Amino acid sequence: MSGSAMSVRLSEGAIAAIMQGENVSKPVLQVINTRAIATGNGPPRYRVLMSDGVNTLSSFMLATQLNSLVEEERLSAQCICQVNRFIVNSLKDGRRVVILMDLDVLKTADKVGGNIGNPVPYNEGQGQQRSSAPAANPAPSKPQQPNGNLSVAGPAAPKYHAPSNHFGKASAPSSLKTPGGSQAKVVPIASLNPYQSKWTICARVTQKGQIRTWSNSRGEGKLFSIELVDESGEIRATAFNDQADKFFPLIELNKVYYFTKGNLKSANKQYTAVKNDYEITFTSETSVVPCDDAQHLPSVQFEFVSISDLENTPKDSIVDVIGICKSYEDVTKITVKANNREVSKRNVHLMDTSGKLVTATLWGNEAEQFDGSRQPVIAIKGARVSDFGGRSLSVMSSSTVFINPDSPEAFKLRGWFDSEGQLLECASISDVRGGPAPGANTNWKTLFEAKSENLGQGDKADYFSCVGTVVHLRKENCMYQACPSQDCNKKVIDQQNGLYRCEKCDREFPNFKYRMMLLVTIADCLEYQWVTCFQESAEFILGQNAAFLGELKEKNEQAFEEVFQNANFNTYEFRIRVKLETYNDESRIKATAMDVKPVNYREYSKRLIASIRRNAQLG
Repeated sequence: MSGSAMSVRLSEGAIAAIMQGENVSKPVLQVINTRAIATGNGPPRYRVLMSDGVNTLSSFMLATQLNSLVEEERLSAQCICQVNRFIVNSLKDGRRVVILMDLDVLKTADKVGGNIGNPVPYNEGQGQQRSSAPAANPAPSKPQQPNGNLSVAGPAAPKYHAPSNHFGKASAPSSLKTPGGSQAKVVPIASLNPYQSKWTICARVTQKGQIRTWSNSRGEGKLFSIELVDESGEIRATAFNDQADKFFPLIELNKVYYFTKGNLKSANKQYTAVKNDYEITFTSETSVVPCDDAQHLPSVQFEFVSISDLENTPKDSIVDVIGICKSYEDVTKITVKANNREVSKRNVHLMDTSGKLVTATLWGNEAEQFDGSRQPVIAIKGARVSDFGGRSLSVMSSSTVFINPDSPEAFKLRGWFDSEGQLLECASISDVRGGPAPGANTNWKTLFEAKSENLGQGDKADYFSCVGTVVHLRKENCMYQACPSQDCNKKVIDQQNGLYRCEKCDREFPNFKYRMMLLVTIADCLEYQWVTCFQESAEFILGQNAAFLGELKEKNEQAFEEVFQNANFNTYEFRIRVKLETYNDESRIKATAMDVKPVNYREYSKRLIASIRRNAQLG
């Protein structure tokens, strides 16, 4: 046995204490061996033979969220670890299994060099077996702790943050009285697996979706899903058809219930961010009973991702995000092609301390009822990452949105934003088309900065916002006669017989509509830029709609000229798309106005103040 092994003291007697139901806090044990157990389609499970220096026990099972420790060979034979949390489960035949929920590897196998002590197998029911261990040292109720120079994980180490450091101090009631008067033992969520037929959990409902219906070749049906949390973890549960009708009116958000019986299957990670390998399906045998004495169970568990990190997050990932609502857009209505149903949609623009801003899309009632006028803190659990126009977020039916949540992260974010964040010039990682609301234009640049940074020179188009003044408008060829069909803007051919032909629609029409394609020169204090403005942007700059301008051009050339003169030297906020394009073997940057609107001088002044401060620091 090496000297380094001698520097670590195992928690002698801990195995006997655990198996006898005593409260054992963070025992230090040595791994003797690990063995993979086949689980069909689910993730592998690992059985671990462990020693406390006096006894060995092969009834340890590693929770699946710790599988990486074995797969990366950090948890291997002869290593020493501290078990921060564990659960003892009783099997049908009376045997006990210890599920390791959270542990830290204190010394890897290569630094130990051998087994510590001369442990003998622990035989359940026969008391603690000893070899050469001192007889005067009975099994302690609290095993010895490791030497003080070893790093011990604090309360933040478990994946699910419990109010107490000691898992043995259960916050939820340990049993439920059944109608027949018998006791049903309450088990932790983290211990649930498909091989259990009878179980009861005590959990808080942290998310409740609406009832959804489906119809396909196999028939029709309905369902709703909930998310449940206790001190050991979280899990998703779904009720179908009759169970949906039965439980939907009974289960309330944020209330605590006993849930008994249900089918457990591997979770579909595509539709949920819940950190559990399994999910529950309610059956005709499922019962749900309110619990009034476990109000201190944890509420929603977040694993927030910084907005700046979303740029490198894979598409369709499910994430938790928190941010200040920097700005928001009006509600719009869109028609879902799949079922021809109209739904409400609203984009909100979230910013955090990384200085980045992301667009999140709310749907349905959440979109209609949202009020961002006071720039609230918004926490979203389970948003889906989209790669539409950079990176954006979509709130799904399984997501939960919290406005000004009562959490340290929210308080910290609010304090930061009120003191300095609101003055920051934030850069957006989203480029969602459709005209953002006031304050949503991001990635602010001067025209000089846009050119010096070579925006638009890459494979994809770049977007930026600027404040610019119109100094020239090219009225020649600024309008064209277009197809009158609602969804077609193709230029028509005058047939010289009172009809106008659209090649795209392959039809002739007795009329046309005017469309605009206006070239304007905008300038700021350092640079100028030619920008192409299409229909809405051109109409906004000229202050007249295309139909009126077309009529004016035909009937009153002088009045038409005055419209262009009056449009000069007005200042606007521009959202510009720049992309390198090649025409006749000549490459040049084409700039297109995606949005034009009046200058928000309040926000503009904030950006100028922030810029002055930055320059003052550089000086």
